Amino acid sequence: MAVLRRLSLASIAIAGAVSPIAAQRAPIGPAARSYVRVDTNVLALTNVRVIDGTGAAPRERQTLIVRDGKIAAMGNASATSVPSGAQVIDLAGKSVIPGLVMVHEHLFYPTGPGMYGNLTESFSRLYLAGGVTSMRTGGNMNGYSELLIAKSIARGDKVGPWIDATAPYLEGPGMGFAQVRVLIDSTDARKHVEYWADQGAGSFKAYMNITRDELKSAVQAAHKRGLKVTGHLCSVTYREAADAGIDNLEHGFFAMNDFVPNKPPDTCVARGGAAQSTMAAKDPASPEMQSLFTYLIDHKVTVTSTLTIFETFTPGRPMPAGLDILIPSLREEFERRFANTSKSTQSPYLAAFPKDMAMERAFVKAGGTLIVGTDPTGGGGLVPGFSNQRAVELLVEAGFTPLEAIKFSTLNGANYLGRGALTGSLVVGKQADLVVIDGNPAAQISDIRKVQMVFKQGVGYDPAAIIESVRGKAGLW
Repeated sequence: MAVLRRLSLASIAIAGAVSPIAAQRAPIGPAARSYVRVDTNVLALTNVRVIDGTGAAPRERQTLIVRDGKIAAMGNASATSVPSGAQVIDLAGKSVIPGLVMVHEHLFYPTGPGMYGNLTESFSRLYLAGGVTSMRTGGNMNGYSELLIAKSIARGDKVGPWIDATAPYLEGPGMGFAQVRVLIDSTDARKHVEYWADQGAGSFKAYMNITRDELKSAVQAAHKRGLKVTGHLCSVTYREAADAGIDNLEHGFFAMNDFVPNKPPDTCVARGGAAQSTMAAKDPASPEMQSLFTYLIDHKVTVTSTLTIFETFTPGRPMPAGLDILIPSLREEFERRFANTSKSTQSPYLAAFPKDMAMERAFVKAGGTLIVGTDPTGGGGLVPGFSNQRAVELLVEAGFTPLEAIKFSTLNGANYLGRGALTGSLVVGKQADLVVIDGNPAAQISDIRKVQMVFKQGVGYDPAAIIESVRGKAGLW
């Protein structure tokens, strides 16, 4: 009988240099290999606290067996046998949660006035380092690059999460972005969807100046391909989007224009602070809001919480984490904006930020499904990985329990993406996509930041090494 290799977490860096196994669970190319700490076909994580992502209470002193990239067994450490020859890691005092599944992420970042840099290389690494094992990009400014890096990661050539890459935005005239093509009409919207679906896009995103007819045409074309459409809307109301068959609405209720007085159809008239002021004036318990919640739920529309981006617009909030990862010019530009934001006493976000938290709670209480993303665009300041951890913390600040916040950020996202049978919770038979945390985020959600290792399909990656590989460089590539 082979002797069990029993390792502490601190020693994994050395022990991870196990020879590659022929029956590889997830492909690992040469460029990715240097970030791998654990690569074995049979692994036992022992004495660990399991937070399974379903909302169930944590289970203490568990043993979790991974075989060929999947969870093969899980149960009390005293009653769960460790297979002969398994690599054993003692995780006493630590927790495992499912890998985060985040659905409003970006592989671009504001690098100049009205321009967004393509940061697919550094950002995809940072997402994985922060505990994100699956993600959807919430809009594409760079055409093919997102689709191609998703394929590179799947082949094992690059380090990063599984990516559902969206197509370029579905947008009408008005925003003035040099990197966004403007739709002509509903026929053009259909052709846009068909073209990018043929290129391999997994999702589509409608933007602020799309018309109802264009949105409906895009949704119909996407649904014919079995694909989904989300939206950051302004010209179209939430109720109108539900009528068009949209699957998902971004930014909680910050982008809601249903109650803007005298809003003309198909016209964005309340961008920025005006929309937020209108939303902040509504009571989540009012008949109008409850009716809207019910309408969205009845039409099976999911809502994405993106509290992180709006936190950067709100005076009095803390400085985001991870800014030292950015190149100095981008870090300094955000720090100047943050200082100006902090001085404002009239910002509409002072009222809108806590009100959206209340709206999201009320939507879930009414039976709605909430998923989570970060949106690292806006005026900058959000760094992938760090911002994903912050997103979970903000859900708890909004009034959800830590277990609810973790579920929204894992299983809910996986179910929305159609991957719930593969990932999103720690269940026997699913992929071993999980995060090792030094602490107990079910008791103290800030422990979500203490990521010690990230497993993707049973392969354990070193988050510290990944972060160091891009420190001070994010913004260049």
